[in-house]
Amino acid sequence: MFKWLFLIILIIPALEIGILIWSGNIIGPLWVILLIITTGAIGAWLAKKEGLETIRDFQDSLRRGNPPRHTLLDGACILVGGAVLLTPGFITDAIGFLLLFPVTRRPIKKVVMKAIEKGMSNGTITIHRR
Repeated sequence: MFKWLFLIILIIPALEIGILIWSGNIIGPLWVILLIITTGAIGAWLAKKEGLETIRDFQDSLRRGNPPRHTLLDGACILVGGAVLLTPGFITDAIGFLLLFPVTRRPIKKVVMKAIEKGMSNGTITIHRR
């Protein structure tokens, strides 16, 4: 697991720098800077909107007495998506937007849920209940 994380931490920034330089040569550095600022602003707005909606869903689940399983995973996806959108770069922006839009977040949540369930079944993930 740490090997993959280490590789991602090395490869993604290197790719981001390469794409930023390449796009700066094609459309110009000013346009690249404006794109970075625009995607950050749109991402912050979308993260706030989706986050508030998720909080409302969480509160509704609690009012009805239902466990907020999927709502918590939505919140985690929105948090990660908002954070990577604040990082300059086109790859991280794409990942961030995929995590923020509900339509694209659903399949990602399924993959994460399967990984959590697998971890719980083989004992690498433990959930303590009170």
